Amino acid sequence: MGEFANRSIATPSGRISYAEAGSGPVALFVHGVLLNKHLWRHQLAELSAIRRCIAVDLLAHGDTEIAPGQDVSVTANANMLREMLDALHIDQVDLIGNDSGEGIAQIFAAVKPDRVRTLTLTNCDTHDNWPPEAFKPFVDMVAGGGLRDTLNVLLANKAVYRSQEALGPAYERPEKVTDEDIETYLRPLVRNDQRTLDLQRFVTSFDNKHTVSIAPKLRALRAPTLIVWATDDIYFPVKWAYWLAGAIPGAKPPVELEGARLFFPEERARDFNRLLRDHLLNGEESAGLSDGRLRRTGNTGAHLEDRDHGFGRNRRLLRGAPATRRG
Repeated sequence: MGEFANRSIATPSGRISYAEAGSGPVALFVHGVLLNKHLWRHQLAELSAIRRCIAVDLLAHGDTEIAPGQDVSVTANANMLREMLDALHIDQVDLIGNDSGEGIAQIFAAVKPDRVRTLTLTNCDTHDNWPPEAFKPFVDMVAGGGLRDTLNVLLANKAVYRSQEALGPAYERPEKVTDEDIETYLRPLVRNDQRTLDLQRFVTSFDNKHTVSIAPKLRALRAPTLIVWATDDIYFPVKWAYWLAGAIPGAKPPVELEGARLFFPEERARDFNRLLRDHLLNGEESAGLSDGRLRRTGNTGAHLEDRDHGFGRNRRLLRGAPATRRG
């Protein structure tokens, strides 16, 4: 992420690391477990023309520095987002997340709805689907004390990271994930014993009580909400996109990315960024933020074709049209 400004700021939750690009209204990007701010590099690169984009490193991840033994649960992370925005004197954000980071974003939006201008939901922990069934073997391994050895194996042999037994199922084309990306994600987690222990505590704190408890507040959330969901995700079936759409009054009909998987903000960045850009500019008009210089670019038709994915097959990307529900 060398092309972006890498910064940190002191908060009651620790010194929080983040990457920043652009100016204007703030868009805050929140990654999930095992990853860090690097996940959002394509969004920062392409959306910084219309937003001050900030990608944060969560507690127990990336370059964020915290005290030994402090609370690193998803609720603690949502509170950290508030502290970070307060420290940066930011009142309101466009909030975007993925995976467990989107679970954190849901908690933040539910508890602090006045701080959320728009919300963008992607495949994520939702309600009582947390941790998801397919991720439970990893949680059990971590609880059994195997995290450091596992991380060392993934770093020593990057092919293991890309395998179906590790992170491969989270990617549509895991063979395209570079060694450098894997190093960027995982190396901070083994920088010292404390960092590995912090991640262990983050994973073992997974409990759907955090997301179940906010359901009534989600049902009162009026922020314009875009839901973009990968259909080939073993962790978060597309039915959860429709659960969120039914729960959040401000939500639009979900957009399904056919054949995409959990980490599509990396792999389907072009189309995700187009959807996100339209959503942000529409939210800007609703909030009366436009200064006349920002103009919508991009097709607002019923669909577009993604020609960069699918091993030579075009996959249709539905743009807010009703789609068949999947289990």
